[in-house]
Amino acid sequence: MHRSTLPRLFLLFLLYAAMAAAQSGTSPEQRASYYFETVRRQPSLLLVFLRDMPKGGDLHNHLSGSIYAENLIDFAAHDGLCVDRASSLLSTAPCDASCDRSATRPAVGCSYADQSLYNALIDAWSMRNWERGHESGHDHFFSTFDKFRAVTPSHVGDAIAEAVQRAAADHLQYVELMHTADDMQSAELGAKVGWTQDFAAAREKLRSGGLEAVVASTRKQLDGDEAKVRSMLQCGNAAAAPGCEVTVRYLYQVLRGLPPESVFAQMVTGFELASTDPRFVGLNLVMPEDSYVPMRDFDLHMRMLDYLHGIYPKVHISLHAGELAMGLVPPEGLRFHIRESIERGHAERIGHGVSVMYEREPLRLLREMAQSDILVEICLTSNDVILGVKGEAHPLAVYRRYGVPVALATDDEGVSRTDLTREYFRAVETYHLSYVDLKGMARQSLEHSFLSGSSLWRNARQFRAVAACEADRSHARHPSPACQAFLNANERARTQWELEEDLTEFEAKLSAAAVPAK
Repeated sequence: MHRSTLPRLFLLFLLYAAMAAAQSGTSPEQRASYYFETVRRQPSLLLVFLRDMPKGGDLHNHLSGSIYAENLIDFAAHDGLCVDRASSLLSTAPCDASCDRSATRPAVGCSYADQSLYNALIDAWSMRNWERGHESGHDHFFSTFDKFRAVTPSHVGDAIAEAVQRAAADHLQYVELMHTADDMQSAELGAKVGWTQDFAAAREKLRSGGLEAVVASTRKQLDGDEAKVRSMLQCGNAAAAPGCEVTVRYLYQVLRGLPPESVFAQMVTGFELASTDPRFVGLNLVMPEDSYVPMRDFDLHMRMLDYLHGIYPKVHISLHAGELAMGLVPPEGLRFHIRESIERGHAERIGHGVSVMYEREPLRLLREMAQSDILVEICLTSNDVILGVKGEAHPLAVYRRYGVPVALATDDEGVSRTDLTREYFRAVETYHLSYVDLKGMARQSLEHSFLSGSSLWRNARQFRAVAACEADRSHARHPSPACQAFLNANERARTQWELEEDLTEFEAKLSAAAVPAK
């Protein structure tokens, strides 16, 4: 026998051994794992596996960045907006009268009959066809939002409907959408009342200056946006779209690149909304972490959060921190953002966390994050295209080695041209994760969601169910009366149970598919 045939024979042996094991009396999870290993190096079959796999929640999803450029073009054409051919920047009418290619400011609707313009808009409003070297991924990514910003405020309901439909296609049970839901009203209020370093006085000025009206207006606006979603997707009807089944909650999105008076006003609004409206489950600070104002005011922002956390201790906080890389900022700018976000900003989750190994005493920080159960929202595609950090340079494997809980997320799936299935695919290809690893991440995403109520798990490391439901886990479709009562009282546990039901069904189908028909 030729020596070169031995590795192939050995692989065939492993494949048939896996198939034989899949037919034996092993658990559904083990059979799913065996099948997963047989398709790991077959991208087409792996893609189908990962697309169909229930994934829990997407905890890091910016609503404005979640929409694909093709949808944004439709929104802008519907609104009669114009576009500058040179910059791809949207603006209001009047547009040039002609769709001729010599028109410098045609209507967006002209792109339907002008493929060059249509392609140019998609490339300008997303990372499609972006190439390293011509323009940094960081600059191209963040510049997209200003280009299509004129269309997003009037299409929030459309955007939410699109986001939940994509989540359903990804087999998600839950999504937290980051959303500046007051349409900048609080930022304008902050600018109007002015700034003082006395946080208590600043909060009182906002409250007496009209903050209550801003909160009420925001809630009313979201009522209308969600009503539009239900109408578009026919929720509650026999023809209801799959997105109706996805549970949606919101993180109020604070723009940390604004002046202090506006940032503080947005923070207070976020805390107030999360205290009075169950649809808002917390807040987050957004905009490029490396920009001048967010770097300059980082300490101030942490002091603001520390103060407001004392006023609203039950409001959840997730913070972008460590979305940085060497060279993007001076070395000293890499050394404290993650730790400070946890210790002073009271972050229960960290978004990105890419620069963790540049922090002071990084190994100690990792151990502390594991001990405090601080989850990291991992956005692999985003970190690659924005920061150029991927593969072994990415800290995902380090987080897992030190026991820090992690969950995969999309960040801005429309701008990045990705989805959560692709993020799972990338994680498997790059880090050789097992099915059990992926299943654990899906479960951790719901465990660390900001949904109300208690968890299904009394031990979220080993995924042991609470006493009321422990005996029901083997037949998840039919919880006992005691377990059902627990689920009814706890939204988080109820959503986790839905994931377990879907995983049970998924693994059962895979058991039948484990050995292809001859």
